[in-house]
Amino acid sequence: MSTDLPNPPHLPEPTPPATTPPDPVISAGLDIAVKWGAALGADKLEIALRALEPQLKREHQILMKRLDMERAAADRGAQAATEAAERAARQRQEQNKHNRHMAGLAAGVVIAIAMLGAGVYVAQDAWWLAALLCGPSLLALAKIFVLRRSDPDDMKFVAQASRTATNTAGQAQQSPPSVP
Repeated sequence: MSTDLPNPPHLPEPTPPATTPPDPVISAGLDIAVKWGAALGADKLEIALRALEPQLKREHQILMKRLDMERAAADRGAQAATEAAERAARQRQEQNKHNRHMAGLAAGVVIAIAMLGAGVYVAQDAWWLAALLCGPSLLALAKIFVLRRSDPDDMKFVAQASRTATNTAGQAQQSPPSVP
């Protein structure tokens, strides 16, 4: 930009740094300041710049506040997106847990019905087998599938009941037939 007004002797000619290319905004500002300085004089230019300084400070503060608010809004948006992703992951985990629980309930019901049906079917021929199928073993398996827990006492009770039933069945079969 060329200046039509000559430089006053008290204002030096603006020179850009030798190592970096001049910034166009700074160059334009310096050119305007040189023109104003030549037109107004150094004293009036200084008064004008002092009067302009509070306005520039206010504009700078407003700009900084706006940038801070934009940064805060971007942070809130990122945090909201993160929370939404975490919430979706939790919902998927809860849905998977529910599906597994429902599959366990269905398996428990199918096993319980099958054991009851088999116990009723074999009750005429082998009462001891019916006692095994419909007794404590049925309750223990139902507890495992439905409640998802198993106590060691449950298994001890099932083992004891099965030993008792097989011993009783063995004694019933070993008795000699009566001769008339």
